[in-house]
Amino acid sequence: MPLTWPPTTPGLLTLPSGRTVRGRALRRPLPAGPVPEFGVYLLGKRPPEVTWEAEWLRWPDFRLPSSAEQAREVLRGAWERAAAERVELACGGGRGRTGTALACLAVLDGVPAGEAVDCVRRHYDAHAVETPWQKRFVRRFGG
Repeated sequence: MPLTWPPTTPGLLTLPSGRTVRGRALRRPLPAGPVPEFGVYLLGKRPPEVTWEAEWLRWPDFRLPSSAEQAREVLRGAWERAAAERVELACGGGRGRTGTALACLAVLDGVPAGEAVDCVRRHYDAHAVETPWQKRFVRRFGG
């Protein structure tokens, strides 16, 4: 399976299938290197415009997505596209919502739901998934 992001890409999470997804904080400048081909932006308000294809998943800070059904659909689409495209997930700080969404992608990729948060904390950011309800969302995402 081809690697779609360079291995040195900051914020890169490699899933067990070999898919790679970049997580990042929108409050920080866009990292140097290739831009995404597709992005999912996890914000309570409309994200800034980007030059690549993007979806907005309404997700207020420190909360859960406004629609769990839409979250499942959007995240499944991002996971599917990550097989062949550069996909990024991003929120304001790049930890809580982004970490939660990355853990959901890990579940879609076959990581047991009860282990997905620890996996993302080990391989993406030690502080990812910030609230108990975000952890619970990941566990339920697998069910």
